Amino acid sequence: MNSTEHPEEPIDEQAIRAEMERALEAMDAAPADPSEEQAQSEEEPQGGSGDPHLHSGTILSVQGKEVFVELGPRSQGVISSDEFDQPPAPGERYEFTLVSIQDGLWTLSRKEARVLATWKELAKGKSVKATVIGENSGGLELKVGPVSAFMPASEIALNRVEGFAPFLGQTMICEVMEVSRRRRRVVLSRKAVLQRERREQRERTLLTLAAGQVVRGRVEKIEPFGAFVDIGGGVTGLLHVSNISHKRVADPASVLQVGQEIEVQVLELKEGGKRIGLGLKQLAADPWDTARERLRAGQVLRGRVVRLADFGAFVELEGSLEGLLHRSQLAPERVNRVEDAVKVGEEVTVRVQAIDVENRRISLSRLGEHGGLLGADDDAGGADVGRYLDAGSGPTSGTNLGALLREALERREKKGR
Repeated sequence: MNSTEHPEEPIDEQAIRAEMERALEAMDAAPADPSEEQAQSEEEPQGGSGDPHLHSGTILSVQGKEVFVELGPRSQGVISSDEFDQPPAPGERYEFTLVSIQDGLWTLSRKEARVLATWKELAKGKSVKATVIGENSGGLELKVGPVSAFMPASEIALNRVEGFAPFLGQTMICEVMEVSRRRRRVVLSRKAVLQRERREQRERTLLTLAAGQVVRGRVEKIEPFGAFVDIGGGVTGLLHVSNISHKRVADPASVLQVGQEIEVQVLELKEGGKRIGLGLKQLAADPWDTARERLRAGQVLRGRVVRLADFGAFVELEGSLEGLLHRSQLAPERVNRVEDAVKVGEEVTVRVQAIDVENRRISLSRLGEHGGLLGADDDAGGADVGRYLDAGSGPTSGTNLGALLREALERREKKGR
């Protein structure tokens, strides 16, 4: 080769492969030779199953291991009884494939017929029964009858699956996601079937639910705004934090646990059941219903500080009621920051100033360790304290009942002398 010759072009294997594919397709599409079709019609019985490779036949007789089958007019075949799951009986019909012919008697097979029949039944979106026969790194290996199939790990269950071993040997209903007879490829999904069953079950359950109904459920998930509760039948409702307890709940996780079984009341169903509101506190007695009988103005109680605000502290009293201890009532001196005067969890002695049941409010004042009002213009000592202040002696605010009592005792002792 000299410098004037063109170099040899590289072989385009992809183009050659594509051309071969087109040639094969053309061969498949070409009409058959009429003489061959005539010969086939004379030799082979009509299939009658819609698949030219499958032929229906009726059992004529069973002689030992040999089963004789009528395939059509003037056409018979024989097959081993080992190819049947159960011994066949005369009159039963099966599908077969033709293996060979000798002396006018066809040798038949059911193994290939089963494969062909299964492929014929497989279609995308159809439900099939499959048996798990193995596993690999990506999912499960299954059999749909005699046809091999595959199930990706993401399609095994509704939730993530950690291990495949528990599924080995199981027979399950699956949905066909992908099927290609030419590529011998079948992809299945059990998750799609479970999702469909869950939707159907949810629809049936929603028909039985109504506002006010009490149901039992399991806490499924906890969020800062509340908890999702599975009430069965594929239905999940929201238990909002405001409906957990008559007490104020800052964190639902402090009251509920995932997996906990609880009874809740259905409060509302919206958007056809897409949004279901649940209540827990509605099943307990409302402490405000008996607040008038249990509390009165002037009553002295012990309480626990449950939360702080810029304007004061909220104190939990007996019976799950909360009262407000205003910032002006926290200490004898002016309080700029509530947290400097009182802490969450601290126990304090308070006096009920006023009760407003309609608006669910209780106003409190704080008592000192000796019983005197802190930060108030008047004192819990009643008329004696008022006369003490009118006399101009002693402190002008935050008067202490203990101090008054001691002074009164001292005066009495002096008189007795």
